[in-house]
Formats: sequence, C-alpha cells, structure tokens
Amino acid sequence: MYAPQKASAADVLAHLVRPQGKKLEDFSRPFGRLGASLMQSKGSSSAPDLRSGFGGVHAKTVPVPLKKGSGTGGMCSSIAPKKLKLAQKAPPKAGAYSRRPIAPTEFRRSYDRGDLPVQLSHSGSGNKIMWKVDRERIDFFSVLPLFFDGLREREDPYRVLAVEGCRALLDLGAIKILPVVPQLILAIKAALNTRDEEVVATVLKVLQDLVKCGEKIGEAMVPYYRQILPVFNLYKGSTRNLGGAMDYGQRRRMNLGELIEETLEVFETHGGEDAFVNIKYMIPTYETCCIR
Repeated sequence: MYAPQKASAADVLAHLVRPQGKKLEDFSRPFGRLGASLMQSKGSSSAPDLRSGFGGVHAKTVPVPLKKGSGTGGMCSSIAPKKLKLAQKAPPKAGAYSRRPIAPTEFRRSYDRGDLPVQLSHSGSGNKIMWKVDRERIDFFSVLPLFFDGLREREDPYRVLAVEGCRALLDLGAIKILPVVPQLILAIKAALNTRDEEVVATVLKVLQDLVKCGEKIGEAMVPYYRQILPVFNLYKGSTRNLGGAMDYGQRRRMNLGELIEETLEVFETHGGEDAFVNIKYMIPTYETCCIR
C-alpha cells in the first residue's frame, strides 16, 4: 500500500510563498559583495551557509567581485561621437618691453632735403658736426624740436647728428631753450615709447642735460611728467645683477634702471617743491633723494 511521505519544513514554506508553476530559481537575486565574500570565504565557522535553505542558489546568480574602476555602475553612456579637443595655444604675451617699429622721422626728411644748418664732419678722432651758420642765429622754435625728434633714429649719420646737435644747442643756456620746452614733449614721448633700450638710454642722457642747462627748465618740465614718466616706471627695475662679476660696460651708461634713477634724482633736485609729489604719483616706488 502506498504510504505518503512527510514533507519537510522548507518544501511547505516554498509551496506557500511561490505561485504554482514557478521554480525557486526564478525568485532568486544575486548577492552583494558581502554575500559573495561570505560564500567565497572558507574555513570560517561563523559564516552562515547561504547556499543551504530554499534549495540553494544557482551558480550563475553568484556575483563576481570587480576591481575598483572596472565596472560601469553610475557611468553615463551616449551614442554621440567623441569630440576631438583642439590643441590649446599658449596665451599671447603682452609685449610691454617689446620694441616698437620706428617710423621715419621729420629730422631725417629735413636733413635729406638740406633744410638743417648742420653737416657731418669726418675727422681722425671721430665724427663731429659742423654748423653752417652761427648757433646764436638759429631759430630754436623750429630747429630744436627737429633735433629732439631725431633722437629716435638708430642709423648714422642721423643718430650722430641728432644727439650731438641737441647737446650743442643745449650748451647755449636756458634763455632760448626755456620757451621751447612745451614743444619738446611730443618728441620726447615718441622716443620713449619706442621701447628701444638704446633709444631710451639716449633720451635719458639728453633729458639730464636739458634739465641741468638752466634753473627754470626743471620746473617747466613738472607739468609734463604724466606724459614722459610712464616709461620710466616701466623700466625702473631693469637693473643687471651680475653677482660678483664686473660690468666693463658701465662707462657706456646703458643700464636703464640706473639711468632712470639718476634722471629722477635730477628731476627732483631741479624741479622745485612740486617735483617729488608728481614723481611719486607716477612712480610709487621712487624714494626722495633730498633731505627735507
């Protein structure tokens, strides 16, 4: 006679929970990393046997732990083609110290036409200038601004004629030069704005001679500091640090930092009471050379 078998507690519970016609494998879920680590751990008496109960778990549903960064969880996906990144160019330089192009000056045109009463004399000791007329009879209002405009020239004989002509005219004193000072500012500013170190050094030397040639000329230059001192502020720190070496070119006086410091001291000494205030306004790092 057929004897009914006793059902186990697991079979009864599975029959009550799952619907008819479904298998236990259809309701199984993969374990997390904790479950996978517990199932893979061996020799641990405290780890529960997760495969026991409810008929066990299918082997395909057991997850395999991945290395960090090798999965795709949380990452966005797109079918759009990848955009190519263009090569980024370095930011352009400001060019504050770069040399500006020097246009032909009016001094060159006047000399080529023969309008200037000066010519170059080639002698054994060097090139010198020769005046065609007496310097006392020269019209300073028209001639002196032309010579200051020629300070921008770098080619000979224009450079030699302009520099030596300015010094020769400045030797006459402040009687004829003082009324012409406002007309010299545009030529001085144009020469400084070339940012050419050789031209700037030449202008600084001529400015020192200009201020020293008369008592009132330094005071007459004070209202025009805003036009000529910005370039001074730019090159004020351009000093050479040779360490323990010796600079054999000091006799040429081409160090812009030292030349600017000398020129500012001459401006302050001969500029009167308002000179230091106006210099300090344009060049904040300048310190007075006078004991007040």
